[in-house]
Amino acid sequence: MTNNDIFKKLRVALQLRDDEIVKILELVDFRITRSELGAFFRKEDHPNYVECGDQILRNFLNGLVIHLRGPKPEKGAKTIPKKKA
Repeated sequence: MTNNDIFKKLRVALQLRDDEIVKILELVDFRITRSELGAFFRKEDHPNYVECGDQILRNFLNGLVIHLRGPKPEKGAKTIPKKKA
């Protein structure tokens, strides 16, 4: 399975639009245009197909964590421990 396949499956499973993916990547200071992003989702035999590199997928996954969980708390900040049930 290629990075492109993983990226496509995550996009479908999470029902993300291209503009949402661009915003997720911006959360980790990674800039990409919608047209550059669309090249990853094309079929391999398409002339404008681009292979998704490890860096792009890694940045997307890191941005997705921030998008779903929120930003990482700063060091030294007090956190409230969860109560055991």
